[in-house]
Amino acid sequence: MKIILTLAALISACLASDVLDLGDSNFKDGVANQDIMLVEFFAPWCGHCKRLAPEYETAATTLKSNDPPVLLAKVDCTEAGKETCSQYGVSGYPTLKIFRGGEMSADYDGPRDSAGIVTYMKKNAGPSSITLKDAAHFKKKMESAEDMLVVGFFSEESDLYKQYMKVADQKRSDFAFAHSLDADINKDAGHENEIVLFKPKHLHAKFEEPKEILNDQSATTGDIVRFIDEKQVGLVGHMTPPKEAFFKKPQVVVYYNIDWKRDMKGSRYWRNRVARVAKKFVGEIHFAIASRSDYSRQLSDLALPESKDAVHAVAKNIKGQQFRMSDSYDKFDVANLEKFVIEFKEDKLKPFIKSEPIPENNDGPVKVVVGETFNEIVNDPTKDVLVEFYAPWCGHCKTLEPKFNELGEKLAGVKDVVIAKVDATANGVPPPYDVQGFPTLYWAPMGSKDSPKKYQGGREVNDFIDFIKREATNPVVLEDGKKKKKKAKTDL
Repeated sequence: MKIILTLAALISACLASDVLDLGDSNFKDGVANQDIMLVEFFAPWCGHCKRLAPEYETAATTLKSNDPPVLLAKVDCTEAGKETCSQYGVSGYPTLKIFRGGEMSADYDGPRDSAGIVTYMKKNAGPSSITLKDAAHFKKKMESAEDMLVVGFFSEESDLYKQYMKVADQKRSDFAFAHSLDADINKDAGHENEIVLFKPKHLHAKFEEPKEILNDQSATTGDIVRFIDEKQVGLVGHMTPPKEAFFKKPQVVVYYNIDWKRDMKGSRYWRNRVARVAKKFVGEIHFAIASRSDYSRQLSDLALPESKDAVHAVAKNIKGQQFRMSDSYDKFDVANLEKFVIEFKEDKLKPFIKSEPIPENNDGPVKVVVGETFNEIVNDPTKDVLVEFYAPWCGHCKTLEPKFNELGEKLAGVKDVVIAKVDATANGVPPPYDVQGFPTLYWAPMGSKDSPKKYQGGREVNDFIDFIKREATNPVVLEDGKKKKKKAKTDL
């Protein structure tokens, strides 16, 4: 009996989960009284969701003991949580969102491993905006800032203050926020009822303003968000992977060895030279610097050599096409950079395309796409295209291959639907396609080549056929296999 009870206890412990299970019936109550909660919207068949599950569970157990506790929850979008997922616009899996006091605060864009989730959520669990204690505290915050610091100076808890605090909650993962309600601090700083963006010292240049000011007392949360997003980059911002979304196109990015702590002089040297060019194109082209170490894979995809002192400039237009300065100029300097930017602006440059050789024979059931033929095949305006991005070493891709070939054979008679594949390790993946794992499949219909739809369905042949019949621009009629076979015998 004792053994049975022990086993029951062990089974119960194994089955217990620190991730809350929410659905349409209990979602509102589940998130209502939580200062902060992370919610995963998932589908049981989703491979990425399955990979995330153990990491998410481990993070939930750790964060449950945090002070204050941070709860993690999940919603099954295929069963009990269909309406909730629809309400929050969930279109892909897994989708993670942060809720505060029962309201959706922000999309989760942090790491997907347990340690990363814990670190990210702990950071988000504290106050979104730090209250400045005195002038010395403000000075210390300014001197220690490694990135842009957003500070609100208020004489009272006005409407602007309330809107500011809402924005701090919303944008806390992107920026550091602080505020003052102290008259002495405000007087010492020279600001009253204003929101100020202070740029870190290493991003100062002689011809740049060290701060940006918003003093519209009627500013809404939307106004404040736009102000921060538009002004935070500055003349030449430091682009990092988490901040890429803030750097608009058309853009010119200069990659070199950036190290503000150990080589402030060298890091500033190249930025100042980029700034000399950037000031001539304000309002036309956006400029940034980026560390080669942060973008080693992207630079490798662009076939740009790595060396300790290498400086590379790459332009990107609104279509996402990329242009290498090294294709036109051997030396990186201010004069050549300006010439390169002018040629980019006047559309005189040839875009770089990473590509395997174009196959001599491409008559198989699945069309082979390479970088040079991507636009021709996938973006063909007369075809609906289901394209697979794969890696030769990927086990799931190898499992999918015979099914994809069978799909191509079944659709061979449908002239305006193409089944295609591209080796994403040997060919460039153009925007807006986002490939984070293999295989990744997209549906690019005739009228929406600029906004392809990521395929999230099952991976059996019939799953693909059902999807294509439902999504195809024109009706899809498949030939009956028996009739086709009989016709072949008659022809003989």
